[in-house]
Amino acid sequence: MLITVARYSLPYEAHLARARLEAEDIPAFVMDEHTINMQWLYSNALGGVRLQVPQGFEADAAAVLAENREPLEPPSTTRCPYCGSCDTHYHQIGRQCAFLVFLGLQFPLFPVRAGIRCETCGQVSEIRNKPDCPPARSISVRS
Repeated sequence: MLITVARYSLPYEAHLARARLEAEDIPAFVMDEHTINMQWLYSNALGGVRLQVPQGFEADAAAVLAENREPLEPPSTTRCPYCGSCDTHYHQIGRQCAFLVFLGLQFPLFPVRAGIRCETCGQVSEIRNKPDCPPARSISVRS
């Protein structure tokens, strides 16, 4: 009997998790991926793509999936044009409008542009070509 240990919105997320489990010798299976691939808007209605493991492996699978193995986001090298802060991160401008138009017309008309959001002042602006913040310094420990 298979037990669902995680649910994902998109099939590739489930396959990445399946690969992590199989690397730890835990057998895993991805369910409902083809349905979601054919009609991705049904993902929430169906409960997403399910990642399942055989009964008895669910505790080990949950422990592996709970580990945070994602690399830290590198510090931004783009300065905020409004306040001058270097505390910025990548932001897609126009993504919400493009999604709403796609839902209504079934065709994306609005372009999505690359931008930055400043954590200090909250402003959103387009990315300039050249980086103007100093790169983050690495801390070395002497022995």
